[in-house]
Amino acid sequence: MFQEVNDNISFEKTEVSKMNMDMNNCMNPCSNMVCPSVCEMPREKVCHRYFCYDVPHIIPCNTRIINHHIYKHSYIPQYTCCEENECCNVYEKEQNNFF
Repeated sequence: MFQEVNDNISFEKTEVSKMNMDMNNCMNPCSNMVCPSVCEMPREKVCHRYFCYDVPHIIPCNTRIINHHIYKHSYIPQYTCCEENECCNVYEKEQNNFF
């Protein structure tokens, strides 16, 4: 003989009537009676825990060096000079003075 009371909590009929009497006695401040325990909804405390992990990522990085050889061509003329001497003999008609 079970009677369902408040959210699937079961009591016998005799306990329910006794509980009603005890509740009446709790209202009376002169009484030395103890009220029955009240089962309340459970409270839940949530503890967040964080775990940090170091995960190394290897990224190969190649450096390519390209050497550029640039040849700049310039034209520099080299001048030369030559000199010639040319001799001429001039004879005048009167050559008596020399002989």
